[in-house]
Amino acid sequence: MTEKRKLPSTFFWGNSVSSIQTEGAWNEDGKGLSVYDIRGSTANSSDWHVAIDEYHRYDEDLDLIKDMNMNMYRIQISWSRVCPDGDGEFNQKGIDFYDRLINAMLKRGIEPMVCLYHFDMPLNLAKKYNGFMSRHVVDAFVRFGKKMIDHFADRVKYWIVFNEHNLYFQDEVFNISGYEHGDQSLDDMYTIFHHTMLAHIRIANYIHQHYQDVKIGGMLAYQQIYPETSKPSDVWAAKQVQEFLNFNIYDADTGQGYSPEVLQYVKNHHIQMDITQEDQVIMQKASCDFLAFSYYSSWVISAEKIPKGVAPNRYLNQGGVPSKYLKTNDWGWTIDPLGFKNAIITMYNHYHIPIFPIENGIGLKETWDGKHMIEDDERIAYHREHIKAMKDAIFIDGAQVLGYLGWGLIDIPSSHGDMEKRYGAVYVNRSNHDLKDLKRVPKKSFYWFQKVLKDNGDEL
Repeated sequence: MTEKRKLPSTFFWGNSVSSIQTEGAWNEDGKGLSVYDIRGSTANSSDWHVAIDEYHRYDEDLDLIKDMNMNMYRIQISWSRVCPDGDGEFNQKGIDFYDRLINAMLKRGIEPMVCLYHFDMPLNLAKKYNGFMSRHVVDAFVRFGKKMIDHFADRVKYWIVFNEHNLYFQDEVFNISGYEHGDQSLDDMYTIFHHTMLAHIRIANYIHQHYQDVKIGGMLAYQQIYPETSKPSDVWAAKQVQEFLNFNIYDADTGQGYSPEVLQYVKNHHIQMDITQEDQVIMQKASCDFLAFSYYSSWVISAEKIPKGVAPNRYLNQGGVPSKYLKTNDWGWTIDPLGFKNAIITMYNHYHIPIFPIENGIGLKETWDGKHMIEDDERIAYHREHIKAMKDAIFIDGAQVLGYLGWGLIDIPSSHGDMEKRYGAVYVNRSNHDLKDLKRVPKKSFYWFQKVLKDNGDEL
């Protein structure tokens, strides 16, 4: 059985991060302000000025990734670092930094993957245009994306545009799109979502028109939803969530247009989505080379907890309920490897396009005493079982999978700035309000990854 479970030598193992959560250097070398740079700390979160200072420490971090026997690093190019105002002159010093970072990866045999947008709108575009509510910002973003692709395509062969694109079809959109003012209506949500989808497709089409050897994928935060009971209403609510938050995004990514169910909802409720005839022509040309997603947890939904008249993409706001059958971490996120397998299989069976899980991991509360190794057995178990589930999807169920990237495998602040929610196999010695020395300290899971990936994951 082990022989039959050997992954190809081209399989990618690696780490995913964002620029806001790693780089720091928020005001160095001509970088412009992003919306995150002016967000202060809270009782349970850090500000974004230093993160883990990878801007100055990337050689050390790349050595750690290489030492774990990983061969891919997914980074983000900060829009405001390379184009300080978002729509003005490009900053050569910012581009030079990513040249150094990407060249340092390639020198170590680490394949770069680049994400173009991970929530950090240039402050100028947020203040002046209300972020992605504006078509001017869509055009500015596409201009930025094309510039980066033209500059880096000789070395970067894997790209995604928006991190977790379906978050732009949920209420989180108002925190991540440069939205500074408005009533957070469905009209605004659907408009921003469409504008970002249009931006993604314009960039994907540009790549496919100009670069034969460059691959681009759609990316979402996979919503593995279970009905609370076998009641048809619960089953139907779970199906609707998946249609609105998974299939609708991938359908558009692959040139099928938005889900008919979503478009009928828009028509029935007179939602203004700002779709033009020209947009529809552009969307019809869309295609994907792979389908990427993040996966941490699964969710359970109860139809009777959903208020009447709520849009399906908002069902989880009130309809989400705790799982009765799965363990959770300290933040209530379930540990569900079978859900991970289900996600891979569902999407591969539906689209017949290679699948690429590019974020997976577990947040844990950990402290280092300055002396002893952190024994993160819970993290080891989490990754072991999820990798085994992925291999089941490949070798038992026939899915084509390109690789497996963990999230934040060198500790970074969480997406909401909490340094105490740690995902890493490497501890970074800082807290939310004390930078300490930022020392990198391998945990027990570091050596587990090192051993498992030495043989391309064959033992699992």
